[in-house]
Amino acid sequence: MSKPVVAVVGRPNVGKSTLFNALAGERISIVQDTPGVTRDRIYAEVSWLDKNFTLIDTGGIEPESKDIILSQMREQAQIAIDTADVIIFMTDVRQGLVDADSKVADMLRRCGKPVVLVVNKVDSFEKYMTDVYEFYNLGIGDPIPVSSASRLGIGDMLDEVAKYFPEDADTGEEDERPKVAVVGKPNVGKSSLINHLLGEERVIVSEIAGTTRDAIDTEITWQDREYVFIDTAGLRRKSKIKEELERFSIIRAVTAVERADVVIVVIDATEGVTEQDAKIAGIAHERGKGIIIAVNKWDAIEKDDKTIYKHTDRIRQILSFMPYAEILFISAKTGQRTRKLFDMIDVVLENNSMRVATGVLNEIMTEAVAMQQPPSDKGKRLKLFYITQVAVKPPTFVIFVNDKELMHFSYTRYLENRIREAFGFQGTSLKFIIRERKEG
Repeated sequence: MSKPVVAVVGRPNVGKSTLFNALAGERISIVQDTPGVTRDRIYAEVSWLDKNFTLIDTGGIEPESKDIILSQMREQAQIAIDTADVIIFMTDVRQGLVDADSKVADMLRRCGKPVVLVVNKVDSFEKYMTDVYEFYNLGIGDPIPVSSASRLGIGDMLDEVAKYFPEDADTGEEDERPKVAVVGKPNVGKSSLINHLLGEERVIVSEIAGTTRDAIDTEITWQDREYVFIDTAGLRRKSKIKEELERFSIIRAVTAVERADVVIVVIDATEGVTEQDAKIAGIAHERGKGIIIAVNKWDAIEKDDKTIYKHTDRIRQILSFMPYAEILFISAKTGQRTRKLFDMIDVVLENNSMRVATGVLNEIMTEAVAMQQPPSDKGKRLKLFYITQVAVKPPTFVIFVNDKELMHFSYTRYLENRIREAFGFQGTSLKFIIRERKEG
């Protein structure tokens, strides 16, 4: 079963990003005193005691008026309601209880999802506790006082959040069917692709970006094998604000990728590969999923004998962090090459789960070292003792060396290329862990 998703909702400037960074253990969200500065990384993997979950920061964008603040908070709350298993509703003890808090509390109360009410900026429990009691008026449970900046009360908050996680994530039979997430920007043809593979209009397709409401699971059988396709949702209603659209498509992509074995990143051939595509592909890459890049609307492109090479070069250039990804040029409208996706999915699944014998890996490493000397620094040379594979999905290797500091990224990439030359591993990332071992 996939990790629970926890979303943080609240007005601008109540400290959502500060809490997010405290839990993520690093400064991921940009923190400033200006409301609405959260921009880039909005999700992180968090562990609390023995529980792992995906945390999402739903920070809005800079508001122009009180009405806009409220409409954006409603939008945020709706996204959280749609995608999260547990919602952290954050308020601010210094600003006190405001009308916008009450309106969003009404939405959250009706949604049926567990809500943990958090009152932030309580730097002194003695000084502020009487002000915290005011938040009981929201009627969504006991307010938990915290200070994100001073990291006070966060453990109590996480204990409360973890109460709502499933007791045992592996209860019941594990679904063995391959899960394929179809991700991409709104309106690139994700739903059209699934409809074509399915042969029926199961998913609503419209010209309006973001008409798919929730992540929809669709079962498709191809040559006696069943697959579960996860279509990532767009927005509930068309948003005029570009950043909001981008932010929410990323949130939806995170939750779908988490559940998938293989991720199909759909790119619009008429637009070409964009920075937003790179962000969405990066989510799948970081999580070590099998990846296929499907360039859709290929029928709408005027072609000559060099077109496919130009497009491939451009994709490889922008998605240079994942040179292993498979690329397929398709048209969901005409069905061109869409059936080839199944063959590609099977190959990528196999590679993502491939194991290589330790003896063979060490032969490859010995040969690689003989062909290209490891780097040295101040007279000390890197020595590689041993390599072994410790995991699959993605294939993960541990290399034992005499000094981790000498193991440059470029030499790790060189070894990765040698392993790929021998075994392919198309469509899947490889992960390397470098460990130090004393000589002798």
